[in-house]
Amino acid sequence: MSKPTPNHFIRSIAKNDLANGKHEYIYTRFPPEPNGYLHLGHAKSICLNFGLAQDLGGKCNLRFDDTNPEKENVEFVESIRDTVEWLGFEWSKLCYASDYYDHLYNYALELIDKGLAYVDELNPEQMREYRGALTEPGKDSPFRDRSIADNRDLFERMRAGEFAEGEYTLRAKIDMSAPNIVMRDPILYRIRYAHHYRAGDRWCIYPMYDFTHCISDALEGITHSLCTLEFQDNRELYDWILSNITLEENLVGERGKLMPKQIEFGRSNLEYTMASKRKLIQLVNEGHVDGWDDPRLTTLVGLRRRGYTPESIRDFCAEIGVTKRDSTIDMAVLENAIRHNLEASAKRVFGVLDPLKLIITNYPEDQTEFFTVKNHPKDDSMGTRDLPFGREIYIERDDFMLEPPAKFFRLGPGREVRLRYGYAVTCNDVIYDADGNVSELHCSYDPLTAKGQTPDGRKIKGIIHWVSAAQAVDAEVRVYDRLFTEPNPAGADDFIALLNPESLRVYPHAKLEPSVLNADTQDRFQFERVGYFCFDSEDHRADNVVMNRTVSLRDTWAKMGANKK
Repeated sequence: MSKPTPNHFIRSIAKNDLANGKHEYIYTRFPPEPNGYLHLGHAKSICLNFGLAQDLGGKCNLRFDDTNPEKENVEFVESIRDTVEWLGFEWSKLCYASDYYDHLYNYALELIDKGLAYVDELNPEQMREYRGALTEPGKDSPFRDRSIADNRDLFERMRAGEFAEGEYTLRAKIDMSAPNIVMRDPILYRIRYAHHYRAGDRWCIYPMYDFTHCISDALEGITHSLCTLEFQDNRELYDWILSNITLEENLVGERGKLMPKQIEFGRSNLEYTMASKRKLIQLVNEGHVDGWDDPRLTTLVGLRRRGYTPESIRDFCAEIGVTKRDSTIDMAVLENAIRHNLEASAKRVFGVLDPLKLIITNYPEDQTEFFTVKNHPKDDSMGTRDLPFGREIYIERDDFMLEPPAKFFRLGPGREVRLRYGYAVTCNDVIYDADGNVSELHCSYDPLTAKGQTPDGRKIKGIIHWVSAAQAVDAEVRVYDRLFTEPNPAGADDFIALLNPESLRVYPHAKLEPSVLNADTQDRFQFERVGYFCFDSEDHRADNVVMNRTVSLRDTWAKMGANKK
């Protein structure tokens, strides 16, 4: 079960609006652009918009802001829909900005007829020059005072496809000396000769986001339009547009003519990750990661493939909260969310990533016995499994050292350790291959030490995990770590230089206990003493076991940081 939704300033505003009768119910929307895959920042917005409506008995729409035809396609639409559903939310209505193209066009004509919009011929460079700066006012375009009739004629001809891209734009006629630069005659429409994945070739002019978004909100009856802080200056334009168009009663949404209220909240930037779409595209296109669903990325498809659960993402969003300021979040907050979730729900199994064969020389060659062990040490409802044991087993190579230091409590020449759930073994002989590498350990076991017993009272400090060689399942195991070595790669001149060379380690010859073959492909596991793992959703098959590490058992980066101090 996910954490309860915490109170925050937006929730307080919404509850107050209900209490004082301003709204009968809350109506929000999540408005992604269908031009890429959602990332963790979008998850915060999804949980905020859908969660607020859910908690307060309201409604929430999923609306695609599809006004940029060159970059949008059905693949992204389907991925976004799937991701929202995966996170556990249902939309009241599925909407598209392109649903409103006819209405938007008519509202643009209305602004022209009111003398509040004009067709401009300035190119982008000239427009920037005329706009001015924060410390100086802009200046009027030489085309600003065209007659209403000329503006309407030109705009209709723009729609008819008589002009080239960039030749004309439609701009709002507000105030070129406004302190808020957003209000200095912003562009409302531009010419684009591009096929739209839904509208086809019907349109060659497309509305800008600022013009589209507020009208879409009003037409859908949205009460609270939630967005991040970079849109704070755009709120004035949002209100200006809605105040200067006529929303006919037969067109507006369920909330009637009561205008939506834009409220901004702070972004939450996660350390050691990248959220810039441009830089993510570079990582993908240059092959630094294996596609948009690479488990090292914090795209939601990547986190899902890595083994993050919807509950853990929702818990993370609840933990970081909603504030009025941008914030930077420690990666440990995200990792702890999935650890907490999987600690309670993941089945325990044995997995040896880098196997070293151990032969118990005094154990019968033809004998196999089974140890019945719990699938979860604290949850009996998860049942038990039978763990096979025989003369030959695999242990983790790191659990053996030729010259172990004093505080190394695992296996070494002449040393004794306990095999978890099994016997105590002592290393008697070390076998080397032709290159001088350790290839086998020959050990003896004490049959009186079964099931953790030590009849003579001797202390055995070391406990290691293992897998029976005869029944071992061959697997490829991928251990993922943080993609970057520095907390703020986005701020670096060369963020590629900060890529972590250890962000992916592949163990092609891992050995797993046989119970994993009976598991569901959606199951998560704790490899005891190693970490939390899941089946890879792309490459895993019944005859080709591939598993991904979701997260380590504890925060190893915190330990590294402590050692540096």
